[in-house]
Amino acid sequence: MYGEQMVRMLRAVDLLSSPAGATKKELAAHLEVDKRTVERLLGLLEELNFPLYDEPDGPTGEKTWRMVDTYVMKLPNITLPDIRLTLPELIALYLVKGEAQLFHGTEIEKLADSAFRKLSFFMPEGLSRQLAKIQTLFVPSSKFAKDYTGKEKIIDALRRGMIEQKRCAVKYHSFRSGKKRDYNLDPLRFFENNGGLYIFAYITDYQEIRTLAVERIERLQVTDNSFEYPANFDPEKLLSSAFGIIFDRRFQAKIRFAREVAPYIRERTWAPNQCITENEADGSLILEMETSGWLDVKRWVMSYGMHAEVLKPQEMRREIAEELISSLGRYDPAHTFDT
Repeated sequence: MYGEQMVRMLRAVDLLSSPAGATKKELAAHLEVDKRTVERLLGLLEELNFPLYDEPDGPTGEKTWRMVDTYVMKLPNITLPDIRLTLPELIALYLVKGEAQLFHGTEIEKLADSAFRKLSFFMPEGLSRQLAKIQTLFVPSSKFAKDYTGKEKIIDALRRGMIEQKRCAVKYHSFRSGKKRDYNLDPLRFFENNGGLYIFAYITDYQEIRTLAVERIERLQVTDNSFEYPANFDPEKLLSSAFGIIFDRRFQAKIRFAREVAPYIRERTWAPNQCITENEADGSLILEMETSGWLDVKRWVMSYGMHAEVLKPQEMRREIAEELISSLGRYDPAHTFDT
């Protein structure tokens, strides 16, 4: 996976940058990979023009790999006022920069670009080009991503409201109700989901925290009124408690997946408290979990077609059956349409 590979590369750079360096055996042990993976990793770093060298070390003559001392000494401890950045930290920053598609064209992107330009002045010659090249190793997917053209000022205003803790007045288009409503809200946190940008916001009119899609905010004004950040607000915990981005009542789900799709279900964590029961007889499995987001779960199950079946709750099972019957009626072979 993308994240695992990048973490592995950063850890390798950290080991090779140390005065002691590392043998292939030590790299394999620290990174928990086999020798072939280590060789591929060293080849990748050399391809990216990191100055590596090897030399025999110890009675066994096993080679130790290191970064060139003069190169490492210029970097790791890039010294800015009270800031020390290591080479792996810099690489991580450039990787994050490459993923920030949602902020394209906004003030946030301009500020990030400005920061990276300033950092480049403190780097050894050619390093910024190497770091930029690292971004090309993995192509971030923009499939199904939402377009935020024309929303740059709203995103920048939300950012300012969050940092300065200023209440905002917004006009929001709710797809669920089909209506446009005026809200006073306290913007708390941005988060990304499936190519979309959302915010957690405390809606003062309803005295509760809700999720709003940024692209549906039609107008926003940052007011002079300050707000207190909710002491019990934990966005990470909130996101992990829901199946998607809908935070409604929690329920127990029990779903059977056929052999054809079981590997895809098995390889991911769908809920923190999930339980998977294997059926060796036919290769199917049963996923049980406590979650929220009724509509999200229902849509997800239906996306697997005949390979998924809701066992519990009965109400969701009944809703899916009714929708499938209705859909089947639309695809009656007797009904033909002109192309």
